[in-house]
Amino acid sequence: MTTIQGDIAPPRPVSTLRAWFTGFGRPPRLMGLDVARAVAVLGMMAAHLLTTPELSLLDPSTWGALVHGRPAILFAVLAGISVALMTGRTRLPDVSELPAIRLALVVRGAVIFAIGLVLELLGTPIAVILTFYGALYVVAAAFVRWRVSRLLMAAVVLAIAGPPLLALLQALTFHSAGPGAALVLFGTYPLTVWLALLLVGMAIGRTRLDRTADRLRLLAIGVLLAVVGYGVGALGAVAGTAAGSTYPDSASSLSDDSVSLSASASETGSEPLLGVAPDEIDFAGTVCDDYGDAYISCYPLDAGLQNAEPDAQVDTSGWESYFAELADQDPLGSALLALIAVEPHSGGTAEIIGSGGFAVAVIALCLLLSTPLRWVLLPLAALGSMPLSAYSAHVLSYALIAGPGVFLDSFDVWLWSAVVLLVASTLWSILRGRGPLETLLSRLSATVSRPSVPPSPR
Repeated sequence: MTTIQGDIAPPRPVSTLRAWFTGFGRPPRLMGLDVARAVAVLGMMAAHLLTTPELSLLDPSTWGALVHGRPAILFAVLAGISVALMTGRTRLPDVSELPAIRLALVVRGAVIFAIGLVLELLGTPIAVILTFYGALYVVAAAFVRWRVSRLLMAAVVLAIAGPPLLALLQALTFHSAGPGAALVLFGTYPLTVWLALLLVGMAIGRTRLDRTADRLRLLAIGVLLAVVGYGVGALGAVAGTAAGSTYPDSASSLSDDSVSLSASASETGSEPLLGVAPDEIDFAGTVCDDYGDAYISCYPLDAGLQNAEPDAQVDTSGWESYFAELADQDPLGSALLALIAVEPHSGGTAEIIGSGGFAVAVIALCLLLSTPLRWVLLPLAALGSMPLSAYSAHVLSYALIAGPGVFLDSFDVWLWSAVVLLVASTLWSILRGRGPLETLLSRLSATVSRPSVPPSPR
């Protein structure tokens, strides 16, 4: 082999291609996790670009609605697995290693958060998940020394108690809004609830994911959780219908895998509320609340106030008025609905358990299939090895194609976007290896913290 100025010449493209095909995704790297990340990215892309009918498990033509809500939850669980793999895998880090590990996680989270902010400034109607994703990494720094049993116990408590307590708090504060409350409590991805998904992912990452028996056990657990969660939601829907009550509107929050009201409209079987001019809506006799997260809720004025005499005075001061208004909020009813709410983006206990179990099952299936179907899944694995770059490219392309604030609803755009990303990420993986934003993330975190634990393949 010839040399140039004492350096070995780059390998021929054929050799590079052969080495990639034979070596990429091999142990100790868990190729199935890369495939699962690709599924999450492509699923969120589909939710951004497709309007689907209401999901009915008995009707295959509606199964496209699975892209709403579930890919974001899958992304959150995978975030927890990544944290576990980066901090020792099955081995808990030593106390002496904690400062460097935690600093690396905080820096990583801050960089992801900053990338998310840049994507938000593009003006697309997508509720970018990366800002929340970055915050998860910062929060995860507090749990890297927790054992699997402790992680799972905390996840169970958060999943069961978190949604009803938050619903109760919302009622007690009359749906108070603010940047801090939106991020931690009441926003699209309240950390106090979605932290349960992160902790489940961390617990999964601490297990032996390279063993078939553990993968099969994970699949069984995921299916069981999905059945329990969706079963509770279905029973709650039947009971609510019988009682004449309804779930809270799932459009009350935006999510990364929905675009404004498009997902909500498709899930209720109504026409999507896209591009409706304000002057085409009759707001007469209504009151509107702006929650500060691009969602405005409008509802009729109280009939008694509408018919009141002009000179009538209403006592709105003191605790008497507070409790009177609180009764209208029905805090206990809201807490109960939060327990059984299963619709995508509702943040209910049933959704967390059901869709969380669905995510666990998907991860287990990807791990199981990554060995027998390795050659077929290589492009997906390449895309999943650079999810930050792929997701950012998708949001950027959305902005370039549609323009600021414009909704897209096109299967063709989704299909071509998926094909381009699969081809581009495969070629990049062959020629350069790690994704561009993943490389930036790794270098920035390395500049502030020298890892005490050898980085584990993800």
